[in-house]
Order: sequence, then C-alpha cells, then structure tokens
Amino acid sequence: MQFTAMIVNLIYSIMGGILTLLFMYFGYKWFDKFTDFNTSTELAKDNKAVGLVVMGIFIGVGVAVGLVIGLGLN
Repeated sequence: MQFTAMIVNLIYSIMGGILTLLFMYFGYKWFDKFTDFNTSTELAKDNKAVGLVVMGIFIGVGVAVGLVIGLGLN
C-alpha cells in the first residue's frame, strides 16, 4: 500500500515539474509578447532591469506551482 502511494507521488511530482517548466516557458513568452521590446535582445545587451523581471517571473511561477505540487503530495 505504501509503495503504491510512493509511486503515485513520484509520478505526480514528475508531472508537476514538467508543468512548472511549461508554465515558466509560456510566462516568459507571454511577457515577451506584451512588452514593446524583445526580451532576448535586452538580456543579451545585459539589461539588468529586464533580467530582474524575468527572474521574478521564474521565481513567482516556480513557487506557485511548487506549492500546488507540494500540497498535493500525500
């Protein structure tokens, strides 16, 4: 019985990790679409303000989805 719960939690964690990466990717693309500048170009020019905003997107999405994954585990 415990082994089954461990396998279910492992699968849930892997799926959650994949979803987290997908949400981070789409969050970045969404931000890039709605701004007047190209985020990748600004990051290549070492624009620290854009870098901090992108970092905030990744941390915010990661924490939010991570909490959902963590609270869903048995």
